Amino acid sequence: MPATLTSSQVSALRRYGVGDTAFGLNVLSQLCASQPGRNEALSPLSLESGLGMAYLGAKGTTAAAIAKVLHLPATGRNLASELRARAALLASLNRPGVTFTSSNRIWADPSLVTNPSFIAALRAGYQAGLTHLPLLSNPEQAITKINAAVAADTHGHIARLLPPGSIAPATIGWVLTDALYLNAAWKYPFDHGLTGPGTFHASTGKATAQYMTGQTFNVATAHGWTAVSLPYRGGRLSMLALLPPATGKPTAGSCQIPAAAGIEQLAKNVAASRFETDIELPKVKLASSQALNQVLSSLGMGIAFSSGAKFSGLSPQACCIGFVRHAATLNVAEKGTVASAATGVAMMPLSARITLSFDRPYLMLLRDSLTGEPLMLAWVANPALG
Repeated sequence: MPATLTSSQVSALRRYGVGDTAFGLNVLSQLCASQPGRNEALSPLSLESGLGMAYLGAKGTTAAAIAKVLHLPATGRNLASELRARAALLASLNRPGVTFTSSNRIWADPSLVTNPSFIAALRAGYQAGLTHLPLLSNPEQAITKINAAVAADTHGHIARLLPPGSIAPATIGWVLTDALYLNAAWKYPFDHGLTGPGTFHASTGKATAQYMTGQTFNVATAHGWTAVSLPYRGGRLSMLALLPPATGKPTAGSCQIPAAAGIEQLAKNVAASRFETDIELPKVKLASSQALNQVLSSLGMGIAFSSGAKFSGLSPQACCIGFVRHAATLNVAEKGTVASAATGVAMMPLSARITLSFDRPYLMLLRDSLTGEPLMLAWVANPALG
């Protein structure tokens, strides 16, 4: 059912849309600069949700740094109600032709304290539930459980958000996850019979792409950019395809990325445009998965990953963010678009005391700590054998 919102709520949610767009463009720009020539896909909404949950447990300068990087429009008493309104509005995307689901979770080691107020805030703002897992003592078991939940939430598109071995014993006490899935049919599907090969001018040279051909889409320009709006069924969702200014040759290295305000202007221009165009749009199938610690630190969130972080709102035992992992898939074809995304924010405890049992074959190395010279090396396959 459509969400019923007041005009002030709609205005507030538009500010979230602008902020999330700016945040997403900043992350995309960093990724493009660090990995030139690669396709990149990400979900600003999923990233904001994962980091937004961590924000609710942050205090002081740590909270301020996260809020600034995320471009949060509300950081006070209105935040919880606005997050609830956004969740309701996103849920109302579901209608014939569009399936959208999202899920947020708190995974916590049972030996650690998780503040009830933090759990309540996440439940209110992100509809997140708490599950206990042996993150400190048996991280591989915890990884398997978290990955299985994310895989189910993304209909199998993201099977391994957390790679095996990504959590060492006694290092991570909490993991905050967001997962979303979208399957949307075009309002005007492309004809399979008209799809065919064509040349794509990549920065590394010419390539061959499969182009879908469509007719009569609204088009507009601003600041040298050309935008086309491709609507999905249901009237709420659309894809804005943006063609950068022509430079005579493909741009090597970083992406060409407009400012968030420029995208807003293009979207308004397209909505008001009386001009239409035929288009040739490549079919794409993208998948990405990566750690974002360095990207987020470079954007101004470095304190959240340091020992100087303050996440006492989460727990008196919480230290800092250990890592942020994000995965996304995007498949654009003749019938519509299927997309999925997941974010994992791993939180480190201030200290953790567990017993590491060498109860399976292990290696021993006696070495000079100054030079690294190995004095003795042993593989213990069975200590009972002597």
